[in-house]
Amino acid sequence: MWYFVFMTIVGLVSGVSITVDSFQAGHEGANAVDNDTTTFWHTEYSPSLAALPHSAVIDLTKSQLLNGFYYLPRQDGNKNGNIGQYIIELSLDSSTWTLVANDSFIDDDSPKQTGFANRQARYVRLTAHTEAGARGSWSSAAEFGVNIAPTSTVNGQWGPVIAFPIVFAAAVVIHDTGKIVTFASYKINAFSGSGNTYTATYDPATGLVTERNVVNTAHDMFCPGMSIDANGRAVVTGGDDASKTSIYDPSSDSWIIGATMQISRGYQASTTLSDARIFTIGGSWSGGRGGKNGEIYNATSNAWSLLSGCPVAPMLTNDSAGIFRQDNHGWLFGWKSGSVFQAGPSKTMNWYGTSGSGSQTSAGLRGSDGDSMNGNAVMYDAVNGKIFTAGGAVDYQDVDATSNVHLITLGTPNTTPTVQTLTSMNYQRAFANAVVLPNGKIFITGGQVHAVPFTDATSILTPELWDPATQTFTVLPPHTVPRNYHSIALLMLDGRVFTGGGGLCGDCPTGEANHADAQIYSPAYLFNSDGTAATRPAITSISSTTSAVGGKVTVVADSSISSFSLIRFGSATHTVDTDQRRIALTPTTTSGTTYTLTIPSDSGVALPGYWMLFALNSAGVPSLAKSIKITIS
Repeated sequence: MWYFVFMTIVGLVSGVSITVDSFQAGHEGANAVDNDTTTFWHTEYSPSLAALPHSAVIDLTKSQLLNGFYYLPRQDGNKNGNIGQYIIELSLDSSTWTLVANDSFIDDDSPKQTGFANRQARYVRLTAHTEAGARGSWSSAAEFGVNIAPTSTVNGQWGPVIAFPIVFAAAVVIHDTGKIVTFASYKINAFSGSGNTYTATYDPATGLVTERNVVNTAHDMFCPGMSIDANGRAVVTGGDDASKTSIYDPSSDSWIIGATMQISRGYQASTTLSDARIFTIGGSWSGGRGGKNGEIYNATSNAWSLLSGCPVAPMLTNDSAGIFRQDNHGWLFGWKSGSVFQAGPSKTMNWYGTSGSGSQTSAGLRGSDGDSMNGNAVMYDAVNGKIFTAGGAVDYQDVDATSNVHLITLGTPNTTPTVQTLTSMNYQRAFANAVVLPNGKIFITGGQVHAVPFTDATSILTPELWDPATQTFTVLPPHTVPRNYHSIALLMLDGRVFTGGGGLCGDCPTGEANHADAQIYSPAYLFNSDGTAATRPAITSISSTTSAVGGKVTVVADSSISSFSLIRFGSATHTVDTDQRRIALTPTTTSGTTYTLTIPSDSGVALPGYWMLFALNSAGVPSLAKSIKITIS
């Protein structure tokens, strides 16, 4: 199935031709553009050995707007010729060439992608400078292809595929720079190790990706819990090294050692609380099975404490794989008075209290919904306690996903919330991601109809957008790369959505895939009806970048503003982002384009920490966000 997905997005036209610098008889260049993955191009090795570098020039027969190149290594189980370091060049006339990519492919047989800025070209030239495994001076390919850039912006537009040096399964947006820190495991494309984590940081300002191997915390952070604390630090817990805590501090761009958890965990969820502590529960994927009751982290004292009154048992699903899966990826929301609302993925919902030794109170069922493991939950309207839930499956894997959608409205802690069953999504999705936008709409992307880790089978490449005003979905332009198990999505400071990752299965068997790349979606609000870029309002000044709950902030804009919204900086892994939530702010006009905003007075609504402040004009176009820190006092 992944082959169908791959070739559907390539966009090659009939009559395409290829010229190669060398080939072995029986493995001609044409094999790399024949839409048949059982054949492949291989450079000459007998009777003589052709030396690197090797090149292939594809003629698309006509000029087209391109923004990506695709490479499928040979699929016969042999790695010889897998391309390592390469460059991509484009040309209109096969005479004058423009360099658009210079990178390296990972040495496995999964589909590879590299992206570049939109550019017209008829000819595409790949030059292979190394063999990925240093096995010899040859090159090979089952298929080459290109991505033809979309031109319509009615429902938004996808940018080029961005190559990464790692296959990441988690990411966090940094409040002071807007950079996105992604991380994989102890290897760049495989897990089940210990002692280090490979990370890669994307800088939207430059488009550059930088790699770092984090060794000083001695922590393989694969499959962690993750929360952004009140000071904007990413607190990453458990995973392969199941008892450890590592903290990314943006102020020093460094990873530091946090306190050891009381209970070893992997696949747990965590959430920041109204009093700035962090609560975690579940996580039997790692560190032993069962008994993963709640505990709480105090950043001030750098200490974890058990909460004996917060049992995990009430929130277990009925997964056929047993406790190993039943307590994974909780949908947790910090709420008023230090409480935590657990919305799923179990069909039973719960309140957890964090005072003293903790407490647990049933919150009833999520309507008629079943267990929804690997589904999504987003607090898109924190002032009114509204949570959108979508998709998931009754078991972690090997079952069909649902398209179910529910709306949960919270009230006072320990009371039963209101649950509404809404119109379903257009697609069944497990392993998808959901992101709330500045206008309150929710962007759902990726996932698969039949939940199976490490495969692109039954992938959904078509995102959709939920509108809370109409409670309906709009189908959006398809993305290029499947985003399933281990993929992420995060809102950026500029109002776009960063998506990426998926896989991390090492030397993946045939039919499985690693996706060492990312792609950015620009929502429709960034475009005029004719496809040109919309003129954005701008926040020209702000009275303070720090405000206590209940405080007032004065904002000056360069033009008339209709509304403002606060969205908490996000962190995402395994479909879970407990950090993101949105607060709609109604401005009071002081004079002209000067506005006064009042932060909600309850820190269970306006959680302590860093938020993105967006200004939206009457056309719904958002400004670039300003970072603002909300404090308890």
